[in-house]
Amino acid sequence: MCGCGCGTCNGAKPVVLNESLAPKEILSEGLKYHLDNNRPLTEHIYRAGSEGYFNLWAEARALYTRGIIEVQGDDLAVLTETDLGHTAIVEGVRVPLDFPIELTEAEINEEAKKKIGKPMRSSSGGKAYKVYVRDPKTKKIKTVRFGSGGLKAKINNPKARQAFAKRHDCANKKDRTKASYWSCRLPRYAKLLGLKSNFSGFW
Repeated sequence: MCGCGCGTCNGAKPVVLNESLAPKEILSEGLKYHLDNNRPLTEHIYRAGSEGYFNLWAEARALYTRGIIEVQGDDLAVLTETDLGHTAIVEGVRVPLDFPIELTEAEINEEAKKKIGKPMRSSSGGKAYKVYVRDPKTKKIKTVRFGSGGLKAKINNPKARQAFAKRHDCANKKDRTKASYWSCRLPRYAKLLGLKSNFSGFW
């Protein structure tokens, strides 16, 4: 079994094209690159947050849904558990869904003010990240705020990761409209958040 979440440690290819359904020529250059270089989609060729980044996820999602490509590990989890690659309008602004965004210190302080109704002397009372999520029940978009600076230090510490996962019951956190879902999966999004990590899988 793959221990890091990539699903490819056993030698399996991360992205496989079903050429009986479609020729390789229909793929974008970005997706061809991942296919030719055995590179998981979570190790993205494009800068996280760029137009190319979101377009490639949208393309992969469309092809996976039609059975034209097969993926595994974290790639499969992203395509089946999230709406990454889709966008929605929130307060008049188009925003990406299921794409964690790291808040600035000023934004964290502002979030803390909203939470307790008075200014905080430091950012410790706020949340470090936010993500826009489509609620599958109401179909409405909500903002989920999660995490603290302390999560960064735990990502590369195996014992700390295991303790965190056990303490927060991460294996059973399936609702992506909850902060706990995203906190448990922070390592999966470490690279796109600019966090230094040698671990990209589930806690």
